[in-house]
Amino acid sequence: MEEPPLLASTSRATASVASSSSANCPDSMDEGPSVSVPGLPFAEQLRAAGRRASSGSPGGPEAQVQALASMSRGIYPLARAEALRGLAAVLETADAPGGVVELCHGCAVGLMRDEDEGVRLASVRLIALCADKLKTKEGSDGNGDNQTDIMFLQRVSEGVLLQSLSKKVIKPNTGSGSIIKGEKVPPKLIYPCTAGIFAHGIEDEFHQVRTAACKSLGALSKLSAQYAQKALDLLMGMMNDDTEAVRLQTLQALFHMATYGCLTVQEMHMHMFLGLLVDMNASIRDATRKILGLVNLPKLQMFKSAIDVLITSLEKHQEEQEIYSVLFSVGKNHGNFSANIAKHLAKEISMPSDGELILDKPRIKALLIVSISVAFSDDKHNKRDIPEVIFSHAISLLGKISCAIGEPVDQNSLLSYFCQRTGISFWETKLPSTEYGESEGCSVETVADIRPRIEKTGKSTKCLDEVLTMQSVKSIIETVERTWTIRKSCNIRDVRNILRTCKEELRILASNSSGSTGAFLSFLCEYLDAVQFIVEILRSFQLDNSYDLGPTSPDILLEKLDTSIRRMKCCYAGFNREMEIQVCEFALLANLFGLSKVGIQSKLVLDKLHWVINRLDCLCADGSCELSYFSREIKKAFDANFVGHDIFTLLELFHPKPTTDYGMLKTISVDLQIRDNDPENPSTYVCGLPVAVSLYISLCNISSQDRLWLRMIVGESIQHTFLELSSFGGNDEVKSCSTIIPFYATPMACSFVLRACLVMECPYGSVSIRQECNRGPSGSIIELSDELDVYFVCTKRR
Repeated sequence: MEEPPLLASTSRATASVASSSSANCPDSMDEGPSVSVPGLPFAEQLRAAGRRASSGSPGGPEAQVQALASMSRGIYPLARAEALRGLAAVLETADAPGGVVELCHGCAVGLMRDEDEGVRLASVRLIALCADKLKTKEGSDGNGDNQTDIMFLQRVSEGVLLQSLSKKVIKPNTGSGSIIKGEKVPPKLIYPCTAGIFAHGIEDEFHQVRTAACKSLGALSKLSAQYAQKALDLLMGMMNDDTEAVRLQTLQALFHMATYGCLTVQEMHMHMFLGLLVDMNASIRDATRKILGLVNLPKLQMFKSAIDVLITSLEKHQEEQEIYSVLFSVGKNHGNFSANIAKHLAKEISMPSDGELILDKPRIKALLIVSISVAFSDDKHNKRDIPEVIFSHAISLLGKISCAIGEPVDQNSLLSYFCQRTGISFWETKLPSTEYGESEGCSVETVADIRPRIEKTGKSTKCLDEVLTMQSVKSIIETVERTWTIRKSCNIRDVRNILRTCKEELRILASNSSGSTGAFLSFLCEYLDAVQFIVEILRSFQLDNSYDLGPTSPDILLEKLDTSIRRMKCCYAGFNREMEIQVCEFALLANLFGLSKVGIQSKLVLDKLHWVINRLDCLCADGSCELSYFSREIKKAFDANFVGHDIFTLLELFHPKPTTDYGMLKTISVDLQIRDNDPENPSTYVCGLPVAVSLYISLCNISSQDRLWLRMIVGESIQHTFLELSSFGGNDEVKSCSTIIPFYATPMACSFVLRACLVMECPYGSVSIRQECNRGPSGSIIELSDELDVYFVCTKRR
């Protein structure tokens, strides 16, 4: 049988060594079969010899392999099989070099078509062991995969691979060969037995067979570009398989092909990829996105179709971060197409139709990320032409963009680059110029400077620093002010969506911030809640929906506004004057709403309005702050008893303008825990007798002037218990205590559930017109904790 060409020289060398050895020592295989030592014990002896060789024997594994290789060409099948088993034993026990593994593989390949079944079986086992040794060697020198491919193609040429895809026998082309990683592999004859192996495999009735066929198609694709292209056609047909495991393995095979750069997506394949991007199965969508992030889309229309379907998936499924990441990858890989997107997006942002704000829409966010990705591409020409408006609006999405990059990134450098491209001052001093030219008061780190950091740094930036946070906050505040300006011309649903998106951005920033910055971001969320309620109330008055019922009725909206204002006033400590003035202006506006509902003769509302006006005068008495035009006009109207002043005209004077100076703001919070009680372990009680509620209470940033109550409710019975702060231990920042508080109004029932929460009195200036009973808090209250359930079950009286 003809020897494999790659190892022919090695085999000839082995033969010469064997012949020289036979001159001194007769070959025992020529004298007759050995009967004293059967197969397996001889292999065990060779394993022991291999261990001695690896421990320092002068001969080493090379000499043993050469001797066994000569024995494998003996005339007796038992001897040949035993020689192959001996080679396997040497490989198992010795750290064999690459040449020894190749020699063993050559011996095994030469005996693959031996007439004896035992020899063929031993040959297959030795080949498998050689493959394992090469894979292990790959980890040390990185060359094992190359050797495995070459050794595989000694048995299987490109023609054989192509034949496995076609049921029709292909006429061999003896003049062609294969080139694997730069090494020429001579051609081999095509074996008709390989015809249609994979073509039949993917049609098999058992999904395990179809799965294995798809896996093999992907693994072999790196060996031949022509094979990969034909295999792609078969794999695309498997996307419609009924079994999820087959579809996932098909996508894994395509990902394998894309990783090796042998996946070329044609226009006829796009409809299948696009359909999988919006598949109902999350695993299918995720696998398809990974493939799309690696492939090259040769046409602009294919690129736009992929972007459009990703945006559709973004709107349909809650997979924002995953989709943003693949949008960035696709945009970066197609810089020229992304630049085209950026130019059209800049026109759309700069000239919104009918005054409509569109920056909160998922589509705009997605296109902004695609446009920004051009700056990270290798296309130097296109990244110079990105319009400035793209970078200015990308600042508010800095957190999403940095996550979409997919690797740790210095957000300060990223922000400074955005600022430099838009002309926004970022640093106080002028820094040297970059390839984009000089820029006053701006960091000059370009994307070229940032990219090495992305590749080298191993630290993930999870917390946004103060500069980044405030830059994003300013952008959000500008969006809120623009929304307020155009609220009359916009659909109320669009205004709600914009404000809701701004609050979501603030909550994301707050989750990554702490201290005063975190408190300020939480305060801004309450502020935007109030703005949204005001917009809803004004729209209700405009449409004269005074008698509407449900969550949009004016009464319910006004109560929600009251609650939001109370939370801003009572749930934060360390207000500076500007922030307190903003809360008071909200209170003025809410009282005006109250006057418009109950009339200007309501003494309660007028008294509260008077209190708020006096408080504003006190805050501005020293001249450090000025009353807004809205507040001055309200004061004039109040002094004139609203004679000659229209309340609805006064309402239109209000304009929200939140401050960014938050000083040493702190969040007031409490932790209320019920001890020794849960649904599985209820407390016992006797009907008609008080019950004890065991509590642990922790207070944060509560001052000695604050008045806290424990509210307990059972059915219609409400009990308030005042909490003496002097009984709490700790410091000015954190106080805590464990206590037992009785509840007296126990029902005559076999069991009941008590609801407990902590509430705090609000100042008289709060806008709520609700009255509490005399045995509890005076004036308005605000809940500081969620209501907790306490479970009780009746026991028989003894």
